[in-house]
Amino acid sequence: MSSVSESEGRGLRPLVANAFGLRIALWYATLFVLGAIVIVSLTYYLTAASLAQRDQQIIRQKLGDYAAAYLRGGVGVLTAKVRAEQAAAPERLFVRVIDRGVEAVVLSNPEGWDASKLETVSARLDDGTLVQVGKSTEAREDLLRRFRAALGLVTLLVVIVALSGGWLATQSATYPIRRLIQAVRRIIRTGRTDERVPVEGRLGGVDDPGTGDAIDELTVLFNALDNVSHDLRTPLTRLRGTAEMALAGAPDLERYREALADCVEESDRVLVMLNTLMDISEAESGTMQLRPEPVRLADIAARAVDLYREVAEGKGITLELTSSDHVSISGDRTRLEQVAANLIDNAVKYTPPGGRIDVQIRQDAGRAILRVSDTGPGIPPDEAPRIWDRLFRGDASRAERGLGLGLSLVKAIVEAHNGTVAVRTEVARGSTFTVSLPVDSTSRPH
Repeated sequence: MSSVSESEGRGLRPLVANAFGLRIALWYATLFVLGAIVIVSLTYYLTAASLAQRDQQIIRQKLGDYAAAYLRGGVGVLTAKVRAEQAAAPERLFVRVIDRGVEAVVLSNPEGWDASKLETVSARLDDGTLVQVGKSTEAREDLLRRFRAALGLVTLLVVIVALSGGWLATQSATYPIRRLIQAVRRIIRTGRTDERVPVEGRLGGVDDPGTGDAIDELTVLFNALDNVSHDLRTPLTRLRGTAEMALAGAPDLERYREALADCVEESDRVLVMLNTLMDISEAESGTMQLRPEPVRLADIAARAVDLYREVAEGKGITLELTSSDHVSISGDRTRLEQVAANLIDNAVKYTPPGGRIDVQIRQDAGRAILRVSDTGPGIPPDEAPRIWDRLFRGDASRAERGLGLGLSLVKAIVEAHNGTVAVRTEVARGSTFTVSLPVDSTSRPH
């Protein structure tokens, strides 16, 4: 008996998801609050330094004024100046004169000053008299105290905003992930591998991942993996069914041989699908091992045409190649033969008996062009943007045997060669696939 029941496990999953969101929100709030505290502390430090500098400037300016007044008329003139200024000034200054070190004359009220909160500046005159001017720090400290209280309130508000904003932002950011998790759970619970998760941005395939952000890309890749699992289920189910039918009947060596042959065929189908998917992934990620060499595009096309000529003639389809022998490119011969073969195979599949397929090789504006045109039914407008998606098969292709990976592989290989591929199609008037590759200008065709 397990220590945690299934129902309890289901109850814990939302808590785990919420704990993950809370953890992200706390990290966000912590960084936000730390940043705000740094800014607030820097603001307070600069304000305090500015106020202290201002007080020092006032004291030094007054020291110069009072020293000049004393030199002009002695203590009498200095006393008159100090009293006149302090009568009109909003804050009093401490002024003291020590006459040649013998007599101290305080020109401001000595009882009103706290020596521990007094900043003074002194100047000794030529006759030995010492003039001191000071200013109390009480007003500045009171202002800074109120400023600290205001900053504390601001910091508290910042913490509240950071926590609530972080939680809301995290919930919004993790919503697509939670939706993806729910879809996986539904698929596991119901076994419906055809279920898909909608992409937030414009719907697209693996090469067109919605709005392009990481969540959309993850969702599209999940849907693609779902496609793979769904398409793998069919041959694997047939393989299992064939083996079970062979085992259920009476012992028959010939029936066993046929069943094994069918199993081998379905296994090959699965292997081809997996290998093709790996080739596409390698080409898209830039890890496909290419062996570039100077090749004539006409030779590539001619080999593919010869490969499918017998199949085309068997369906009563005319397959023609028009080429310019001088068109040379630098590329992997085997991979480019896959491109030409897949395009011609696609054309042969969907061109009805009596139709025509034209393969053309030419050079245009410094680009090597491979064009495959057919007189098939064309591609419906709503399906045309999706034909490059992995495992996509339109309604018209359901009756044809295939994996839905040929055109995806074509696009991946062409782009790995720094080329482009496009399709122009009209319903009931056929399709034209055009591959454009850079011409190899550094070598001569041979």
